[in-house]
Amino acid sequence: MKGASLSADNKWEVVVFSLGKDAFAINVNKTREILRWTGCRPVPHTAPAFVGITTVRGMTLPLIDLRLFLGIDSPVPMEQTKVMIVEFNDVRLGFLVDSVERIHRVSADDLDASLSDTCAGPWVLYVMKRDSRNILLLDYEAIVQATAPSVAERMLDEGKLEALHSRVGNAQNFRILVADDSPLLRQQVRDVLTRAGFERIVPVRDGAEAYELLLEKGEAFDLLISDIEMPRMDGLSLMEALRKDPRTQSMPIVLFSSIMVRDLLARAESLGAHARILKPDVYGLAESVVAVYKGEPCPK
Repeated sequence: MKGASLSADNKWEVVVFSLGKDAFAINVNKTREILRWTGCRPVPHTAPAFVGITTVRGMTLPLIDLRLFLGIDSPVPMEQTKVMIVEFNDVRLGFLVDSVERIHRVSADDLDASLSDTCAGPWVLYVMKRDSRNILLLDYEAIVQATAPSVAERMLDEGKLEALHSRVGNAQNFRILVADDSPLLRQQVRDVLTRAGFERIVPVRDGAEAYELLLEKGEAFDLLISDIEMPRMDGLSLMEALRKDPRTQSMPIVLFSSIMVRDLLARAESLGAHARILKPDVYGLAESVVAVYKGEPCPK
């Protein structure tokens, strides 16, 4: 299952699936294939939703039951469960779901973030209304880290972070703007960059808030870290606007996203992105931020 997550008109393609009576969605580019239940081997001392591991074409994959994680009762027996093989950064794993429906194209106007982190729960980023029902878009990176912390831990090297801190020195005047729609990722980026020696970090929820600070209010920042897939204004549209304004046309920009398909990479390259880091590689992000601060080429 392939295809660009963002089209020229800034629309997303999402796969809709069901858990119990509820409908959910995940980005097409995070979804590699859909399998029937293959069985699994349990792993001791893990979270209840981490049901075990399986092997697909020689690759060992962790399996996370989204129904267990979200506390959803399902009438679907395990042998009829579908396994969605998804990928975050270089990590592949399987999400167990009741059924997989179809692909929808959505735009920022379709997404409502007003219920997130309140009555919709801490794992819901957006609510999308489609076909007279509400479809929930979850913070999947946060779910993976909550259920399989060992997967997330191997993406962060504490020793290397300390080495970066020693290179930074006094960075108290270096202002960093972070635009990301995931509360977890905003906090993680802030924590990691603080440990690397940066103190003046301003997080915002999406490209529209970053646009307001940079172009409407005229605030000065030394670096922008931006996700690509965000509501109201995505990261690449934000970059285009910044490159057209004399105040920000040379501003260093690092893209931090879980989608980096070929056409998005080409577009980011044409807009002068200093680095493109795959989520959730926060160490790689910190390394690139240090390079920008030191005036050095960003690591490839």
